[in-house]
Amino acid sequence: MRGGLSGFYIFLACIALGVAAIGGVNSVAQSIGGGIATQGQSILGGDMRFELNQREASPEEYAFLAAQGKLGTSASMRSMARLTDGSDQALVEVKAVDGAYPLFGQLEVEPAMPHDALFDEKDGAYGAAVPQLFLDRLNLKLGDRVALGQTTFELRSIIVSEPDMLSGGFGFAPRFMVSLEGLRASGLVQPGSLVEHVYKLALPAGTTDADIRAVQTEAEQKFPQAGWSIRTRSNAAPALSANIERFSQFLTLVGLTALIVGGVGVANAVRAYLDGKRGVIATFKSLGAPANFVLVVYLAQILIIALLGIAIGLILAIAAPYAAAAALATVLPIARAGGIFPGALAMAAIFGVVTTLAFAILPLGRARDIPATALFREQGFDQRGWPRAIYSAVAAGLILLLAVLAIYFAYDRMIATIFIVSTVFAFLILQVVATGVQWLARRSPRVRSTALRLAIGNIHRPGALTPSVILSLGLGLTLLVALALIDGNLRRQIAQSIPERAPNFFFVDIQSTEVDSFKKLLQEAAPGGKIVSAPMLRGRIVQFNGTDISKLTIPPQGAWVLRGDRGITYAQNLPENSTLTEGQWWPRDYTGEPLVSFSAQEAQELGLKLGDTVTVNVLGRNVTAKIANFRQVQWESLAINFVMVFSPNTFAGAPHAWLATLTEPDATPQREADVLRAVTQAFPAVTSVRVKDAIDVANNLVSQLATAIRAAAAVALAASVLVLGGALAAGNRARIHDAVVLKTLGATRRTLIKAFSLEYMMLGLATAVFALLAGGIAGWYVVARVMRLQAQFLPDVALSTVAIALALTVGFGLAGTWRVLGHKAAPVLRNL
Repeated sequence: MRGGLSGFYIFLACIALGVAAIGGVNSVAQSIGGGIATQGQSILGGDMRFELNQREASPEEYAFLAAQGKLGTSASMRSMARLTDGSDQALVEVKAVDGAYPLFGQLEVEPAMPHDALFDEKDGAYGAAVPQLFLDRLNLKLGDRVALGQTTFELRSIIVSEPDMLSGGFGFAPRFMVSLEGLRASGLVQPGSLVEHVYKLALPAGTTDADIRAVQTEAEQKFPQAGWSIRTRSNAAPALSANIERFSQFLTLVGLTALIVGGVGVANAVRAYLDGKRGVIATFKSLGAPANFVLVVYLAQILIIALLGIAIGLILAIAAPYAAAAALATVLPIARAGGIFPGALAMAAIFGVVTTLAFAILPLGRARDIPATALFREQGFDQRGWPRAIYSAVAAGLILLLAVLAIYFAYDRMIATIFIVSTVFAFLILQVVATGVQWLARRSPRVRSTALRLAIGNIHRPGALTPSVILSLGLGLTLLVALALIDGNLRRQIAQSIPERAPNFFFVDIQSTEVDSFKKLLQEAAPGGKIVSAPMLRGRIVQFNGTDISKLTIPPQGAWVLRGDRGITYAQNLPENSTLTEGQWWPRDYTGEPLVSFSAQEAQELGLKLGDTVTVNVLGRNVTAKIANFRQVQWESLAINFVMVFSPNTFAGAPHAWLATLTEPDATPQREADVLRAVTQAFPAVTSVRVKDAIDVANNLVSQLATAIRAAAAVALAASVLVLGGALAAGNRARIHDAVVLKTLGATRRTLIKAFSLEYMMLGLATAVFALLAGGIAGWYVVARVMRLQAQFLPDVALSTVAIALALTVGFGLAGTWRVLGHKAAPVLRNL
């Protein structure tokens, strides 16, 4: 160790990068999770949150809630805010609050004013608070007035911070905050309107989580058919928590990939280091040192260096929550003080140690077993085969331990298992590719070009760089190709395929008494358009076959169907964009027991079969229906589709609104604006959603997510680049020997540069071809099988992959080769 860390810088960088990625990601995730837990009251807006859809709490339910503590009431829905002259309008997320809002946290508005001054009626207009985005969208300023439903509102403040925003989920439109009195005056809340009524409780000081669970149990037992969704401060933002867990798992697996790729760099560095110490090892053995002595000495040295790399990675991981707090404090509930998370750091350190041992044991085993006479005679360890079976078994066991740890710590163990198996399979295939490239080079016909002949010989000669280059670069490039293809196909679907088939508009909250007049207006405004309508209610699945869903084990892929309330409908005929896959549709005049048609894919994920019963809570009443058939639904069409379609007699007499779509492929932006204006003026309570606007929002979200994922994948590519550099550096001694001998035999510098360039180009091209094939298959599987979209190969991804592979291999190769060619011949020739 007195010689310093020369030759181990790549080793240190590989270990530090992987450990920092794993430890940092999990530390940030735990920091966010801790923020959600410690700020649960503010995020939720209370100790408990009771949500009802399409109905207010009954007097008995309200009295029960009010008896528990301080009660705050609010209501949320989407609607259209329009200029008073009717010239423009915008979709908004309306939130109506009472005087108790917020129970916890602080509503920050600019200019600041009390609740009454902000929301009460004054000079014929109620008050409203909106974000700056809304003002910019309609070119408004504070003091201006807009119409919402049948009432005028004055814009009095800009919303700076809304304490319980995260608990409400994702919104497609800007917030429009008003009072409950203002919402009632607007006339937007009608029978069947899609409105969420929320009741939040601030329980007495000292209330424990056990007390809260007791209140929840009492509410469920006292009002078994209330149909309310109950959340507590300990589970303030379940969707956010689940998404953070999933994303941190993905980033952890990417970090583990970087660490495993770095393991190749560890093996290269250890082999190069031992190769440089072959004289010392030979001397040890000649003086009678046991083989195990050599193993223990150099294993201890490598572990010391690995611990240094792990320490560097842990320091970076510790800094990650502080950096995240500075960058994300205004977006996510992450503690500004950061924090140290021993569990996340210990996990990263364990991964670092196991990876080091797994990839260092084989070259160490080779050094232990090789005779001293062979070390004195040969150039290094490359001429020997594999070490004894014990070392191969230990290495395999350590790699298996890595896989087990990764799966054990994963949020979704099925995904982690698939990821690990795919990574191992990719490594095996990369080894096969490297062997195949060498086999082809060995059997290639003799060429006249000296440079090309040298390049082909370098690819298959003993100790060639081929396996190291292909292994180091192949996995990182494959990951990038797969992500690029998924991102590109998803963008193409959102920007091109979906708009071509999707309707122009969705219209929500059409009252049953106004359906015919509404359709007549659309026909006049868009004579060539296609109008489709359907009744719509909101319901929550509470039981399967009489068993409460909370007592069932639900597969993760089908859990979204049971999360909260779903849109449901009834129909006499099979809906458009649906195909029966099993069972029979009910007759038009059916009057028997309630029946339901279930989406085939979702039913399969939930384990349902024909004849099973589904109980949904609608408007505070449990309704049970038997599954009569399954149907294939084309969700990607964005047409009117539902997971569940009931027989018409199921909801006879129940109040509900209607949903409609307008499809006019040739409509110009001006035509769409005219339609929107006509609908908003004639039916102010109807919510109009322009599909193009929703697609733009989705596209923006996909872009942001893709940027984050590509940045994470860049960590794996960075590890690949480090390993590539290390592999090329490790081969410099053999390159110096070859270059000196060839120059002595008359080869020119130009010939050698050309030969090395051709070698690196062929290796880069072979790696790029593998990455395109493997990444293309992975990307196709995710797009076609998981997302169920049409997959398409993207030529720009292919070209960029080839360009990156060639740039890295040729660039790094020539950078090292230039130094090799400048080496003096005499010192090398004296040692031949």
